[in-house]
Amino acid sequence: MLIGKKRILTLGAVALALASQAYPVMAQQKSVAVTAIVEHPALDAVRDGVLDALKQAGYEPGKNLKWQYQSAQGNTGTAAQIARKFVGERPDAIVAIATPSAQSVVAATKNVPVVFSAVTDPVAAQLVPSMEASGTNVTGVSDLLALDKQIELIKKIVPEAKRVGMVYNPGEANSVVVVKQLQELLPKSGMTLVEAAAPRTVDVGSAARSLIGKVDVIYTNTDNNVVSAYESLVKVGNDAKIPLIASDTDSVKRGAIAALGVNYRDLGVQTGKIVVRVLKGEKPGDIPTETSSKLQLYVNPGSAAKQGVTLPEALVKSAAEVIK
Repeated sequence: MLIGKKRILTLGAVALALASQAYPVMAQQKSVAVTAIVEHPALDAVRDGVLDALKQAGYEPGKNLKWQYQSAQGNTGTAAQIARKFVGERPDAIVAIATPSAQSVVAATKNVPVVFSAVTDPVAAQLVPSMEASGTNVTGVSDLLALDKQIELIKKIVPEAKRVGMVYNPGEANSVVVVKQLQELLPKSGMTLVEAAAPRTVDVGSAARSLIGKVDVIYTNTDNNVVSAYESLVKVGNDAKIPLIASDTDSVKRGAIAALGVNYRDLGVQTGKIVVRVLKGEKPGDIPTETSSKLQLYVNPGSAAKQGVTLPEALVKSAAEVIK
């Protein structure tokens, strides 16, 4: 009997030791769920940048990190479904890319940590009460741009422009904010804003065509409908000789003349670093919302020629990237 008891005690001690060794491994396992309203180059770059930052911090998918990603394919109803699904799974953090997805996730939970990215005005979108630490379960990174610099770029490329067209989704909070600001700022530079609504991606081309003969230049912000269908906008610009100026640098590769904007891969890395802080125990509500101050100028002389303008040589020389 004594030998049997010793054997039982020994086996128990071994089991306890194995359990204590296994526990830290389990404790290191983290879960990050990522959602975006739609897939296009800028938002995809944010997602990839987040993953880069996690890997740099030692979080590897399939090893000590459960990583999942879902796109809402431009549908806000689908975005809400994804948000509810992710919240139900209770990951260590949900990353919501672009305003509609961020709004869906924030509406679905007050407890699961949420880190948003590529949101122009998170206060207007009612994600956080201010850009300071929110005291809630939400923080993130904004891609807010100073519109005075955007207007300066328009004047450098089309000095005689008086009417600035803008195609946008009136249902996207980011774009509504930009429209209101441009309505106030453009008259100070002797220009006016001409709006064309595109509530759906398929509306972008027809909205752009409605501006023919009414505008001297078309400016596009980071509206997700517009960016998703940018080629249809480029066709109108090329056919009607209307210069296209963007705030999304990836749009220059797709046919815009120029863009002064953030590098979305870098924005994703910046977002990912916040996610790492959350995974290590910081509360999102203690982390202020961040912005990016790293603006880059991209230019496309070939598109400029197709759209009837010549880029100033000094502007081309100052560009971070010249698309050929």
